[in-house]
Amino acid sequence: MSFLHIVLHRPDIPQNAGNIGRTCVAVGAKLWFVRPLGFRLDDRYLKRAGMDYWQHLDWEAVDDWREVPRRYPEATVWCVENGGGRTIWEATFERGDILLFGSESKGLPESILAEHRATTIELPMRPEVRSLNLASTANTVVYEAVRQFGGQIDLS
Repeated sequence: MSFLHIVLHRPDIPQNAGNIGRTCVAVGAKLWFVRPLGFRLDDRYLKRAGMDYWQHLDWEAVDDWREVPRRYPEATVWCVENGGGRTIWEATFERGDILLFGSESKGLPESILAEHRATTIELPMRPEVRSLNLASTANTVVYEAVRQFGGQIDLS
């Protein structure tokens, strides 16, 4: 099982996906892309943001996000979305959990949020800010999980 599963649901911006890929390599997480994507997986911006780490990234693209929890039924699905009601510091992450992020332009669909209301979390922010950059948000949540794991990353 992977250290963590980072799922990008229909991402729009290749640079964000590339930066999130780099974070996944840094900690040993698997990155999942849920189609349709707002870019091609061979996009030069995606590769540039991931730099020379891309060959070390464990990633997969799927047509249905439910494929991930289907493969890992013991994992908790954490939806990261503004208005989640609970902050990421109220979550208790476990190795193998699924962190699900929505697209930059639309967020996560209401149907997914309704199904996972109890495990929907957010980063606190002032009302003047509508949202944070997807890569920044993912990085923050991933490293909160790492902190909860005692600062240990997957070195395998």
